[in-house]
Amino acid sequence: MRALTVEPGHANSLVLRNDAPAPARAGGQITVEGWLLGVCGTDREIAAGSYGQAPEGAPWLVLGHESVGRVVASDPASPFHLGDLVVGIVRRPDPVPCGPCGAGEWDMCANGLYTERGIRGEHGYGSERYVLEEEFAVHVPKELGEVAVLLEPTSIVAKAWEQVERVAQRSRVLNLRRVLITGAGPVGLLAALIGVQRGYDVTVLDRAHEGTKPALVKSLGAKYYVGSLDNLKPPSEIVIECTGDDQLVVSLLSHTACNSVMCLAGVSSGARKVVFLASQFNNELVLENDVVFGSVNANRRHYEAALSALLRADRAWLERLITRKVPLSRFQEAFVRQRDDVKVVLDLRA
Repeated sequence: MRALTVEPGHANSLVLRNDAPAPARAGGQITVEGWLLGVCGTDREIAAGSYGQAPEGAPWLVLGHESVGRVVASDPASPFHLGDLVVGIVRRPDPVPCGPCGAGEWDMCANGLYTERGIRGEHGYGSERYVLEEEFAVHVPKELGEVAVLLEPTSIVAKAWEQVERVAQRSRVLNLRRVLITGAGPVGLLAALIGVQRGYDVTVLDRAHEGTKPALVKSLGAKYYVGSLDNLKPPSEIVIECTGDDQLVVSLLSHTACNSVMCLAGVSSGARKVVFLASQFNNELVLENDVVFGSVNANRRHYEAALSALLRADRAWLERLITRKVPLSRFQEAFVRQRDDVKVVLDLRA
């Protein structure tokens, strides 16, 4: 069986194996034939040796966490049937479990003993076949087709929006409507999609002056902005930061309205030093009633919310997010960024 594997912590170890062992299905699991696999910054960083963890005792990790595939085997009493389209949830709760994991909120794991398919301690979905526990499989209507591969990144921003709106309801008189999304990559665009669907006034900040990204934002009905935060007026009331750019994060702290809510959904590389005045940050948050928080991963509730968002979206717009489909046999091409890339996916059947 073919599988895309990496030795975590070792750069240039990404290889396509032809002799990976076929998965063995146990009770309560389904066997899935992989169809499409999304490639994101996390995958590229693992391939570069920055982080990642193989399963205990395994010499390598099967990469990939943004998945869609078809069921090829299940138990007779399973709710999943031959040919069903499914997406695999990424995180698994810790074995202790902590309070959040025990309550099904494994995205909020408190003791750090969770595992993640294709990232930390569990093989991912980058193989011709894999097994899924039924409770971590999301059934996807067949009409969604190949854009179902966008479900996992959409779940990330579905959680971010859930948390933003919970914080925004801290006062009965607040009516926060002006939203700034920073970054027009897949996560930023999907965050903008949900914001537009919920009736917010959405602006997306990015660097590209022309091409696919500005066109996608405008066709969504949102505003696209390139330039200084100083000229972006009136100031934003809600910010969802999707770039992880250290300097941009610091700059955003002084460019929001009073009573603002900022969600940090991007992970910084830590490759450069940025001047950060903690006292100024403290004063601005305290004196303006601002909230800044981080959000990562998602649980089943967020996958279901993401599925609803994708089903409501214009299918043609979603298809435009997938800018390249690369055969698994030429996987190296998917890990080299191209100028107009939005979402690159691997075809696991080719």
